[in-house]
Amino acid sequence: MATAPTNSASKASSTQQRPSPVNDAASELIAQITTPVRELSEVFAAQSEAIARDGAPTLEERRRHLRTLEQVVMRNRLALATAAVEDFGTKSSVETEISEIVGTVSTIRYMRHNLRRWMKPRRRSTSIWFAPGKGRVLAQPKGVVGVISPWNFPVHLSIVPMATALAAGNRVMVKMSEYTPSTTRLLMRVLREEFDRDTLHISSGGPDVGGAFAQLPFGHLFFTGSTGVGKSVAAAAAKNLTPVTLELGGKSPVIVDRHFPAEAAARSIVWGKLYNGGQVCIAPDYVLVPEGHEHEFADAATRVARELYPDIEGNPDYTSAIHDAHYARLVGLIEDAQTRGAKIVSAGGPDEGVAERKVPLSVIVNPESDARVMGEEIFGPVLPVIGYRDLDDAIRYVNGRPRPLALYLFTNEEAHRDAVLSRTTSGGVTVNDTMVHYLVNDLPFGGVGASGMGSYHGREGFDTFSHLKPVFFQRPVAGRTGVQMLYPPYQPVAKLILRMMRWI
Repeated sequence: MATAPTNSASKASSTQQRPSPVNDAASELIAQITTPVRELSEVFAAQSEAIARDGAPTLEERRRHLRTLEQVVMRNRLALATAAVEDFGTKSSVETEISEIVGTVSTIRYMRHNLRRWMKPRRRSTSIWFAPGKGRVLAQPKGVVGVISPWNFPVHLSIVPMATALAAGNRVMVKMSEYTPSTTRLLMRVLREEFDRDTLHISSGGPDVGGAFAQLPFGHLFFTGSTGVGKSVAAAAAKNLTPVTLELGGKSPVIVDRHFPAEAAARSIVWGKLYNGGQVCIAPDYVLVPEGHEHEFADAATRVARELYPDIEGNPDYTSAIHDAHYARLVGLIEDAQTRGAKIVSAGGPDEGVAERKVPLSVIVNPESDARVMGEEIFGPVLPVIGYRDLDDAIRYVNGRPRPLALYLFTNEEAHRDAVLSRTTSGGVTVNDTMVHYLVNDLPFGGVGASGMGSYHGREGFDTFSHLKPVFFQRPVAGRTGVQMLYPPYQPVAKLILRMMRWI
């Protein structure tokens, strides 16, 4: 039996211990929004029956679903920002607006505007031997799609895959995280007011609900979370041969080229590292800088952090760690590296932010290779900086580790850029900035190897949730077609055609 999957540990280390509820009120709220396991099977059956009864939705029906999702997000944007603060303790309202509201609505609008083109039959060429026939690819809904979303961006990372699946004509079931109970409860309420459960259903709960959810025989299962939990999800889905898309995480590296200004690189890297308190799957995880420049970069990074966030205590724009266990884990990574002899350069004092579960940017200079911070996805404001001898050395360092979800390169040298792009493999890349490739709607987003499988965003997302059905149309003709000339009993003409096929 696979370990019961849950999105609760999403994007954090798979070794993280599950924390207790923060307080009695949170515990009561989690209990209120937990979906009975039996309800999952009932909803799956109802959605499957609706598919058999109604068939695939039209273009206008799909657009209406997308427009409704857009309106739900916009109408509740202030309530969603309030819910985020309730869930995190401190959560930047500006970052909530950027990621959860504007980012979500922008993606939905992009899909709505391009949906007609994506739904059209796609022409494919045919050779002379199949004349006068023609080939087409038809995008067909997969059926009931399951989405398991994480806690770090509970609105965006539930609604975007949900909207993409609806755009492809599917019915959708979503399992949200119990670690963001206020946001989950709000989305449950407002989406249930707009969609019947035969079209869209929102659920929440712990490992028992997550395990039961992943074992439903979906047409497709989409998971965003940690690599460890992703393995459990894939194992559960395999029992039904359910295709999966896994958006995982890992240790996304940054390479700073020798002649690139440290201050300019640090500004982009620190922004990416501290956004949402570092709780982002594509946040820069560690930085490779030329040997001898580690301390220069560490000083630049902490200086930039203090400029961006002069204070972290009481600062509503500096997001807290999601819960006590995650905060303790981040502190433990720093302490472990320090006991192994690494130097820590911090942007704050030793006790700053403790009461609010906020960790000041902490740069770890040349940590030991077996330090915990180099073995786990960090998912917080802790930044290892490691020296490299030359670009080949940096590329070897990246390639010696599991393939990351993102890679960042800061360089003004075209040859160096091309060398890194051609010789490394990662889910995505941003050059001379961080995280921006995720925001471009027309670029696919996904991992590779340990950082995931499959992709979404843009047309690739529509295709992920569609069965691309190949169809060959044979046109009626007088006499026999080229293929029919190869029917038995085999005549001399068949041998002639085969001889021609070998050469043309």
